[in-house]
Amino acid sequence: MPLNVIQITQINQVPFVISNSNEANYPLSPLVSTTLFTPANGKDILKIRVTLYIDSADKELPWVEPNPEVIENSLQLYFDYNYQEEKPVSLNVWYMELDYTSDTLTEITSITSFLKDIDPEVSKGTRTQIQNN
Repeated sequence: MPLNVIQITQINQVPFVISNSNEANYPLSPLVSTTLFTPANGKDILKIRVTLYIDSADKELPWVEPNPEVIENSLQLYFDYNYQEEKPVSLNVWYMELDYTSDTLTEITSITSFLKDIDPEVSKGTRTQIQNN
């Protein structure tokens, strides 16, 4: 499988509240960092680290769709969750670490990531450039 989930962890113990939450646009976009890494065996790996901000009322783990596409040299990642249709009162922070491999990995110049509602009325995305190690 080209996309390997290394870790999914909730990083806060107590849900937090955003000041002036009525002014925030929900859902919040994923925060993504990425590095192209070449290990000793020579097979390139795209190391991807993601922070997701999800309504604390949602008790399910977020997950990433396992077979991402590459569109216009951008790897498309969809992080699914169950958005509650009303603005959240508080949020949990989730950290995900992923490894992606592909024969065409060096052609990928960015990652476009989406926090996608499983009831697809609400989604939020962001684009991140790839850093070479």
